[in-house]
Amino acid sequence: MIEKIQKESSSNLNKYNQILLDMNPQEMLLWGYKKFDNQFAITTSFGIQSSVLLNIVSKSSLQKKIKIFWIDTGYLPPETYQYAEKLINYLSLEVEVLQSELSPARMESLYGKLWETNKRSDLDKYHELRKIKPLEKGLEKNNIKCWASGVRSSQTEVRNKMRLLAIIRQRLSLRPLLKMTNKDIFYYMQENNLPAHPLFKKGYSTVGDWHSSEPDGVNKQGRATRFGGVKQECGIHTNN
Repeated sequence: MIEKIQKESSSNLNKYNQILLDMNPQEMLLWGYKKFDNQFAITTSFGIQSSVLLNIVSKSSLQKKIKIFWIDTGYLPPETYQYAEKLINYLSLEVEVLQSELSPARMESLYGKLWETNKRSDLDKYHELRKIKPLEKGLEKNNIKCWASGVRSSQTEVRNKMRLLAIIRQRLSLRPLLKMTNKDIFYYMQENNLPAHPLFKKGYSTVGDWHSSEPDGVNKQGRATRFGGVKQECGIHTNN
C-alpha cells in the first residue's frame, strides 16, 4: 500500500504543491484530512512554537478527528513536559505519545551518552533510536499515509528549500506553516492568547532535548543552538 501511495504521490506531487500554494494553514490541514481521512496525522514536539499548529487544529472542525503524535525522547526539559500538559488541557487535545523501545538507561548502557561525543554519527544514531524509529513505528501502526508538521522555511537552510508537500520515508509530509515568519508566529500566538513555552522567557528560540538545546547567544541563534552546533536537523523531516 505504501509503495502504491509513493508512486501516485510522486506523479502528482507538483500538482498538489500548486494547489496548496493558494491555501492558508487551516485550509492545508483540511485538504490533508479530506484527502486521507483517518490516515492523516500531525506531529508535535511541544517546543517553543508548537502551540500554533495545535491551535489551528483545535479551532477547526478537525479537533479530535486528526491524530496527534508527540515524539517524547525521554530527555526533554522539565519545562517542556509541563508545557505539554498545559497545552493539552488548554486546547482540549488528545495526544498519542510515541517513545523508543529502549529506555534512556538501557540506551546509555548499550551505546553511551551519544550526545556527548560531538560526533555527527553518534547524534544520528541517537536521533534514529529516540525520534525516527518511534515516529515511523507509530505511523506504520496507524497506517498513516500523510503527516503534517510545524516546520518553517526560515528555520534552517534545509527547510528553506522544502516544499509544502514532499515524500519523506515513503510517506507524504505536509508543512502548513512553512511560509510563516517569526513575526507571523509571534502575532498569531498573541492574537489567539496562546501560552508561551517557559524556556522562551529564558532566551530559547528553539528547544528539543535538555542536553542538546541552548538559549540564543551573540554567536548562535535559532537552530544553530541545537545539537552543540554539530547539526541542525534531527532527521525526522528529511530523508537523510
